[in-house]
Amino acid sequence: MNKRQALIAAALATVCAAQVAPAAAADDKEKCYGVAKAGQNDCASSAHSCAGQSKTDSAPGEWKYVPKGTCEKAGGKTTPPAK
Repeated sequence: MNKRQALIAAALATVCAAQVAPAAAADDKEKCYGVAKAGQNDCASSAHSCAGQSKTDSAPGEWKYVPKGTCEKAGGKTTPPAK
């Protein structure tokens, strides 16, 4: 294997590892609706298309990943609000 092939193989291994790690981390977390502070939501909602774009604290449609079993203790819900 020449240097170029080794570099390509290393790059592909890095990309594959990077995609597996977040999935493993998400296994011990759950979406918690209604607890995100303004600008600290983890993903899109019906009001916008990206993380970090929430406009108000504790909006019912905004969510954050939290450790499993802690959402309701924090005052949130594990299910999205009815539309």
